[in-house]
Amino acid sequence: MTKSLNILICPLEWGLGHAARMIPLARKLREMNHKVIIGSGEEHLSLFRTEIPGLTLINFPGFKPGYSRFLPQYLSLLSKTPLLLYYIIAEHHKLKKILHENAVDVIISDNRFGLWNRSVTSVYITHMPLIPFPKPFEFLESIGVALHQKIIKKYSFCFIPDLPGDLNLSGRLSHGVKLPGNVRFIGILSRFNNSGSRQYETPEKSDHITVILSGPQPQREILRQKLITLLKDKATKTIMFEGKPDKNGNTAMHGNISFYSHLAGPRMREIIESSRNIIARSGYTSIMELVSLNCTALIIPTPGQTEQEYLAKYLSEKGWFNTVGQDELSDDISFGPCKPIPYDEINRQSGILLEEALKEVLEKHHKEAESGKPGE
Repeated sequence: MTKSLNILICPLEWGLGHAARMIPLARKLREMNHKVIIGSGEEHLSLFRTEIPGLTLINFPGFKPGYSRFLPQYLSLLSKTPLLLYYIIAEHHKLKKILHENAVDVIISDNRFGLWNRSVTSVYITHMPLIPFPKPFEFLESIGVALHQKIIKKYSFCFIPDLPGDLNLSGRLSHGVKLPGNVRFIGILSRFNNSGSRQYETPEKSDHITVILSGPQPQREILRQKLITLLKDKATKTIMFEGKPDKNGNTAMHGNISFYSHLAGPRMREIIESSRNIIARSGYTSIMELVSLNCTALIIPTPGQTEQEYLAKYLSEKGWFNTVGQDELSDDISFGPCKPIPYDEINRQSGILLEEALKEVLEKHHKEAESGKPGE
């Protein structure tokens, strides 16, 4: 029987998306009889308490840059580069103590640059080895790729939550770029899926709009207020998920809008699948979850966040989603038709790829444990 391992998962804290996509990974590892430890800030820990009770949770918050109301995101981030570098170094050193205190065998870091250690098998997760730059600075993208690859090579493996072929969701963010040898595509990650298979029949559509808010403040609140103004007096009912798992599922009403601070996965899935129309950010986790449920949406990129702007354009050109700019939202919100999403095949391939990648990681750990490996 394979020895049970202690596996530490640490998601980035730029909104709930990075935590949400670690839920299927944590579930899978528990199914394989391993102990899962989550290291993050309180908001993310609240999500894991709701979705997977009984995990070991430790307070290990990461860098939270936030957004600017006025500056493009890339300029806001650039201004905080010294703080980011401080967090990378501080996290890297704090990790040593956490590994020792929790007897960690494997660490999985979702986009947290400093969470690698030579004494354990480490996995870095990202959906964009290529970080898109705004048009005037696209010529610098190759430098960004090179720097990102230096980070990726610090880890035993790099997991990309996407498919390797034409059914991919990330486009040039992870395709068309020469990738290091330790990169593995693991298929899409969705908390609403279990090993890529459906567990119940899709509910019938009802006449409501679902809004899924995500991402850091203040842009999340800016979009929230815009949508409240546009939707509160509509005849069609709106259900708005505010992405606040630390608020214990608080509910409220305003006009014809029902607000939920958060709902557990099964109920949230039911509401999403039964929606007549859906509005969401074009964050990558939101996209993966919608695709896994065979749901399309009107996606609104966060202003100045080049990754979301690219994904909105790429996926709307595929015909799978419609998109509109936040500043272009008007009283006449249009939900146009979209092409069918090959979600069954995407889910099927994703289940296979994830299992293969996790087995490879665990086999590497066991081989190194048997042969002996010097610490950092």
